Amino acid sequence: MKIDIYGSGSSGNAYLVSDSKTSLLIECGIPFKKIQEKSNFTINQVEGCLCSHAHADHAKACCDVMKRGIDIYTSNGTIKALGLSGHRVQPIESMKQFSCGTFAIMPFDVEHDADEPLGFLIQSSHTGEKLLYFTDTCYLKYKFEGVTHMMAEANYSIGILNKNAETDPSAAALKNRIIQTHMSIENLVVMLKENDLSKLQQIYLIHMSESNADPEEFKKTIQQLTGAEVYAAQKEGLCQSK
Repeated sequence: MKIDIYGSGSSGNAYLVSDSKTSLLIECGIPFKKIQEKSNFTINQVEGCLCSHAHADHAKACCDVMKRGIDIYTSNGTIKALGLSGHRVQPIESMKQFSCGTFAIMPFDVEHDADEPLGFLIQSSHTGEKLLYFTDTCYLKYKFEGVTHMMAEANYSIGILNKNAETDPSAAALKNRIIQTHMSIENLVVMLKENDLSKLQQIYLIHMSESNADPEEFKKTIQQLTGAEVYAAQKEGLCQSK
């Protein structure tokens, strides 16, 4: 499974996932022109786009994606919030599996301040690999088995967040919302310990805060815990653990 980072973080999220038979866009929260450039203008080969929720950093290019002939798969809550319509809009529901090319996709509900936000468990019939994707959630209530690849939010460290809140009034004002709506590295560690990691090969740490996260330290923590390859997604790319 090949995973490309087109954008990650509060400035915009977009990722391309491919099993060499089917390509999926996950999120479209950066300008469509940038998505085209990142894909080397092969975006017309994408089978569909999964959108987790309606916030602009995940969904701002939905209309442009549909105009280019790509279906958007998202919840009814997101469809309503964005005012989407037309035959390219494909409503999906939590815990109801659907197919897109060679991918079988199971949406699941997550905890965020949006209407019907979703995470996705994506399995390839071509390679047998299984990708777990979740972002913008303070915790996961489900457990997963046989995951080979993971794209996991690691938005902040509670220690860094508390320190910043002590000195920066704007950080203090946002602190409670961040804790209630985003995954900390501490909560990610707990989640990983509670799940089956026996087949896990790669973890991509996504949606990291620019001010409340330490990418290198986060990578070390997760690599020591899992033994998997760990990548930290930056605004427009990633770096690999050593």
